[in-house]
Amino acid sequence: MIPDCTAGKGSPDGAPGDVIYWYFADSTKSPPVWTFFDGPVCVYGKERPVDVLAEIAGQITHEFQQVPIAPAVIGSQPGPHTLRGRETNVWAEAATQNFQLNLLGQAVTITATPAAYTWDYGDGTLFGPTDVHGAPLHEDRIGEQTRTSHVYTETGEKYINLTTHFNGTYTVNGGPELPIPGQGNIPSAPLWIKVWRAQINLYADNCFENPNGIGC
Repeated sequence: MIPDCTAGKGSPDGAPGDVIYWYFADSTKSPPVWTFFDGPVCVYGKERPVDVLAEIAGQITHEFQQVPIAPAVIGSQPGPHTLRGRETNVWAEAATQNFQLNLLGQAVTITATPAAYTWDYGDGTLFGPTDVHGAPLHEDRIGEQTRTSHVYTETGEKYINLTTHFNGTYTVNGGPELPIPGQGNIPSAPLWIKVWRAQINLYADNCFENPNGIGC
């Protein structure tokens, strides 16, 4: 229904107003595709309509940095103990997440999608950013090299750290999905592991003949 914008129906100075319909378009696309957003509404005199979409776009990066994105969970094989000189497989489990906000009276949905990972293996070795999140191996393949595995050269306790880099998009009132500048860099809880050394000894005793021999 078209509102009555004549004098006396909401004008601050008694002058008649104009009926306005709002449309918006994604400026990254050429040619732009215009989509209905709001209206009809009354605009009076010298009053300038508020460009709600532009104001939301100006705030969305800040809002993206504030939403509580859940960090990835780190896994390792073997773990929590591994061997020096052997491949230790690690991987990240991260999920796409949606957040519902109300900005300037509009329903805004922010979507955070894991896009890259930066690994710190706890011994001074860094890997990433990479789009490879890794995956657990079948138990009979543990020890194989993977794209995210690492070989420790020293024994001791290590803390594996991971930062997951999330890309963001948003929609306003169910409209088209728009990109959010920048990324959300979310650290995971460190994963503690202990690196052991393997020692092999040879003994002359036959344990079947001498069950009490050294190494039996």
